[in-house]
Amino acid sequence: MSELETYVTLGFRHITDLAAMDHILFLLALAAIYRLRDWRDALWVVSAFTVGHSATLALAVTGALVLPTRRIEFLIPITNVATCVENLAVRNRRGTMWGGHYRPVFAAVFGLVHGAGFANYLRSLFVDQIALPLFGFNIGIELGQIVVLALAGVALGSLDRLFVLVTASQGVGALRLRVVAVSMVVALLAARWAVERSPF
Repeated sequence: MSELETYVTLGFRHITDLAAMDHILFLLALAAIYRLRDWRDALWVVSAFTVGHSATLALAVTGALVLPTRRIEFLIPITNVATCVENLAVRNRRGTMWGGHYRPVFAAVFGLVHGAGFANYLRSLFVDQIALPLFGFNIGIELGQIVVLALAGVALGSLDRLFVLVTASQGVGALRLRVVAVSMVVALLAARWAVERSPF
């Protein structure tokens, strides 16, 4: 296995490992409001998250930005809670600021926080070089995110079908039930982690 493949594998495992559940749940919270036909909107949001975490990851691992680990570990579940609150509070995104197109900005800002969390792990792997580990790790993270989002899509679609069967709601009703259920579960778990990790 080449050095690049090693870092790609590390990045992939880092995002798909159950120890990265806070990152996985963030992706699930982001995806919770979308249906398959909304894939373009979902793609913009996930791409913005990628840009955000890639920027902070690069700055942090090169030493250009020094971030306190305890505060970052506390802020990561806070981003999960905030995403869930937005999911619950906003029912008509088209009627909101910028016609609902603010969500990629929202995801990019939260991506900055998640990137700092990745950086704390990656910094420990450096010996002499930075570019190759950073590039490989980022590719691995992105591949892992694609897998997580594909599995989330299957799970969310199955949840929709379950809600249709149980409640006889169709379309928007089933989607709203799914958004509420997923957001409540993720918010409760993330709130618990935030309390446990509080630096105050």
